[in-house]
Amino acid sequence: MTINTPILDKPLPYGRPITLERAKKMMLAAEIEAQNNHWPVAIVIADSSGSLVLAQRLDHTQHSSMSIATGKAMTAVNFRRPTKMFQDGIAAGGEGLRFMAVPGVTPLEGGFPIVENGEVIGGIGVSGVLSHQDAQVALAGMAAIR
Repeated sequence: MTINTPILDKPLPYGRPITLERAKKMMLAAEIEAQNNHWPVAIVIADSSGSLVLAQRLDHTQHSSMSIATGKAMTAVNFRRPTKMFQDGIAAGGEGLRFMAVPGVTPLEGGFPIVENGEVIGGIGVSGVLSHQDAQVALAGMAAIR
């Protein structure tokens, strides 16, 4: 699955934080996607202020996945961009390598800002399998509240 990451002229504004109820719907959908594919992952949802709303680690997920998923969710919220943008920038080399020096960036695919009515209301991050599979789980979660 390829995720197109547009570079926006102006970042989206922050909106009201995602509610616990909606975060639970996202978490359940993401968990089902992971379980259907037998992917042991950690899933983290943060609100628009960068505060943790929900986090869970499925059975047999590697130890590092929770901190990586948290980094992806926080990167997506704080920079209001999918984390794949940073991954692609580093992979391209040149000026993109500057992303490696930015504090708080987890430059791995699998983190997305949660956008509603043109505003960032939170972020989701997934880690545990290949980055494009992490992204698939996160997108399944996001689709649950569209």
